[in-house]
Formats: sequence, C-alpha cells, structure tokens
Amino acid sequence: MSLELADVERAAQRLAGVAHRTPVLTSRTLNERAGAHVHVKAENVQRGGAFKFRGAFNKISSLDEDALRRGVLAYSSGNHAQAVAIAAALLGSRATIVMPEDAPAAKLDATRGYGAEVVPYDRWTESREQIGARLAAERGLELVRPYDDPLVMAGQGTVALELLEDEPELDVLLVPMSGGGLMAGCATVAKARRPGIRLVGVEPAAGDDTRRSLAAGERVRIDVPPTIADGLQATEPGELTFEVNARLVDEVVTVTDDEIVEAMVFLFDRLKIVAEPSGAVGIAALLNGKIDARGRSVGVVLSGGNVGAARFAELVATTSAARPG
Repeated sequence: MSLELADVERAAQRLAGVAHRTPVLTSRTLNERAGAHVHVKAENVQRGGAFKFRGAFNKISSLDEDALRRGVLAYSSGNHAQAVAIAAALLGSRATIVMPEDAPAAKLDATRGYGAEVVPYDRWTESREQIGARLAAERGLELVRPYDDPLVMAGQGTVALELLEDEPELDVLLVPMSGGGLMAGCATVAKARRPGIRLVGVEPAAGDDTRRSLAAGERVRIDVPPTIADGLQATEPGELTFEVNARLVDEVVTVTDDEIVEAMVFLFDRLKIVAEPSGAVGIAALLNGKIDARGRSVGVVLSGGNVGAARFAELVATTSAARPG
C-alpha cells in the first residue's frame, strides 16, 4: 500500500466546499505553559464534531452509483459513525453503523439523528470487525473502515495539509493516535511538505498499542484499554496505517486520564472551546511536558469535540474530587 501527498491533495479537492476548513487557534497562556509557539487545529468544529468526516466523505464519494444505492456500513465508537452517517446522507446513500453498547449517549443520539441505523454490540466480548464483515456480506453493503483504508487515510491527511498551509514553519506536530489513520495521513503530508518536522503521536497511558508496536517493530495487540478517551480504544494499530506510521512517526508519548481532563478544562477556560477526551490528548502532552517543545513552533491536532455537557461535568467533578485539596 502506498500513500502519497498527491492522494491527500486529491482528497482535498473532493472535500472542497463540503468539509469545513477548520480554524487554527492560539493562546498566550498555552504558549507560556508549553514554552513554545502553539497552533491548535480545531477539528472539534468540523462537520460531525471531529476530523472523521474528511476520511468518510473521501471514501464514500469515490463509490459508484450501485454501491451508493446499496448503502454503506461502518463500525465505530462514535466519531466515525457520525461522519459516515453524514457523508452517506449527503451523497444520497444510507448508513448502517455497528456501535458499542457503552458508547457515549451524545454520540449514539447524534448518529441516529443523522439517519443511520445503529447495530449495538458488546465491545468487551464481541468483535466489531467480525460483526461488520458479516453484516456487510449479508446486506450487500460497502464497508467503510474507520482507518485502515487508503482513501480514509488520505482524507484525514487534509488536516495537516490545511495546517501547514496556514503555518508552514512548524517544527513539531502532535496527533492523537488510535488506529492510526489520522497520523498516517498527516505524516504523509508533513514529511513531504516539511521533511525536518518531528511527528509525535499521543495515546492514553492505558491504550499504548502503537507505542508498544513501534518499539517491537511489529503490530502488538492489547486488551480494550480502560480509558475515558473512548475514541482512542483501538487494541492494535491498523495494518495499513502501521506500515506508514512505522516509517514516518518519530515518537509516541502517553497521557493519563487525569491529564486529559486537565487539558479539557484548560481548553474550555482559556480557549473557550470544547474538546472530548480523545481530542485533548495533544494539549495534555504539552501541558505536562511529555515532549521538549521549548522555543519551537508546535502544531496540535484537536481531533474532536463530541462530549455531552453532562459527561464533561462528570469528568471534571470526578477528577477534581480525586485531587488532594
């Protein structure tokens, strides 16, 4: 599998006028805390509340009329689900989504609200890949994988394409990592446009499958990680994404759940934006000194903002209660 800058540029053409060109935000306080010049790519205001719309639309818009008529199927904890549902509706197709029973209510409700059929499963005892493959075969649906697909990866890479157009002198780019599609697309762009850039993936401490895999030189499978970052609960990197990331990613760091909530609160208080746990991991890494960013120009992908008000309040209250007075 080959993923090139030209693939991402073609994806950008498909997405033009459909996906939002999300803003790049700065904060004097964040710069002071990090000792760096920080540029936050706010994908929390993308259609569907996360970067996932880019890859989903790029994939589904490439299907022929017969495939669109039959419909598409995806498996996801929430953000890819919403993205596929929106993209399918825009393109006159229909979506079936396999989602875990314990997915956040806000994500379940939004996915149904966009017109998708939701098929629930138990993420702790069942395989979403097996369920998805079976349903797709039974119903004749086109499978839209959340990350292990070149068209999806290329779509996600448009995040870095835009960021580097706005901030071409970046020294470091921090990207949340789960299955690895966002990083694979962004890394392809970043290393082509700015070869000396340092690419840093960020994972929850309980779900460091990519960090372990890169250290081992092969994909390592872990148990479903117990973390509040529900969008980063992959149990192993994708086959295609790992091929790209093993070549291009310089480092992977991890953050704890408490550090993630601290970052969510910081973004809310200082930048006046809402980030879901998975979206805030890059900021968590910066605030807690997980990388040496001093004096550098740093890009951070804030990958999504799909967290309900009640869940946000619960996380803040629980974490605050756990801290010594």
